[in-house]
Amino acid sequence: MSFISQRLLSVKPSPTLGATQKAAELKVQGKQILSLSAGEPDFATPSWICEAAVKALQQGQTRYTAVGGTPELKRAIIEKFKRENDLDYAGKEIIASCGGKHVIFNALLATLNPGDEVIIPAPYWVSYPDMVAIAEGTPVVVACPESQGFKLTPQQLERSITPQTKWLILNSPSNPTGAVYSRDELLGLAEVLRAHTHVYILSDDIYEHILFTEDRFWTLAQVEPRLKERTLTMNGVSKSYAMTGWRLGYAGGPEHLIKAMTDLQSHSTSNPSSISQAAAVAALNGPQGFLREWRDSFRKRRDLMLEGFKRIPGLCGTLAQGAFYLYPSCEEVLGKKTPDGETLANDEDVCRYLLASVGISVVHGAAFGLSPHFRISYACDTETLKKACVLMAKALGDLV
Repeated sequence: MSFISQRLLSVKPSPTLGATQKAAELKVQGKQILSLSAGEPDFATPSWICEAAVKALQQGQTRYTAVGGTPELKRAIIEKFKRENDLDYAGKEIIASCGGKHVIFNALLATLNPGDEVIIPAPYWVSYPDMVAIAEGTPVVVACPESQGFKLTPQQLERSITPQTKWLILNSPSNPTGAVYSRDELLGLAEVLRAHTHVYILSDDIYEHILFTEDRFWTLAQVEPRLKERTLTMNGVSKSYAMTGWRLGYAGGPEHLIKAMTDLQSHSTSNPSSISQAAAVAALNGPQGFLREWRDSFRKRRDLMLEGFKRIPGLCGTLAQGAFYLYPSCEEVLGKKTPDGETLANDEDVCRYLLASVGISVVHGAAFGLSPHFRISYACDTETLKKACVLMAKALGDLV
């Protein structure tokens, strides 16, 4: 009999965190590694946010808070949703957790029973299927290839819904592709969802402020208010405010769902860090102008990488509309041999070859549910990105 629980036997460690850790280990060994695998901004947390955390410490805000967040944080979240997303929530419809991942985990664990299905468009963030599996649900992965912009179509959604469907997970801007759903595309999905009243929607908006389109950001409950009572709108301070280590995510949703998630959280982590909550209040209520500067910086890095791809044999990249990732196809290099005579059979082989030959760490597409691709994070300095393009061109140019 296995000591490990049955629910964990099929769960894999996070490939993105694994790639980042592997790159760090090689650096410690003295190897020159360019890590393009980490999914976090390279900017420092803004000073006024850090100052708010220090002030909270000095004022003794170091004790337990309400499980789902302090009143001050809930007010800031409510105001944010109203100001930026045209969504109205009451305090009982808000939860703060230990990161956006924790919000999603709470929602799935609080609602899924064995046999319940969760529709997950692929490419997907690596943790979605495993979190569903831990909650004893069934991931229903729907392939959304590059030819359709890596986005779910209404026709695909209609075909995927069954009486057992409990959730649809939508992520826009997308990790790993940077794809963004337009208002019209969301309305197309909403038309299908209105007819299936047993399906809840988890809208993962964590990259909301890293958006390169001319249009504004849209979220599902905003474009179709009739779905609001079945939608959990999740966000956080990690990506927008460079606060990945602060571990503070939040969501707005129907009161009965938020209560269930809060009850569950009361028996796991209890409240998120009191200091992180104070910092998040400063982030949400404070100056927002810097977000445009950061966004412009990410856009320039995206364009730099796409221009670099033109000189890399066998690599083809799609214009990302948001987030800080590219998801190039490596189909043209599959079947080729390395200088050592090894055949590159899949995207994982390609990523291993790039790491071993030129010290570039990226994450293989199979981890995100759609091959043959790999994910590049361009959340690093431009010199690193320029060098990475040169090295990738060399490595892929050496294939025969």
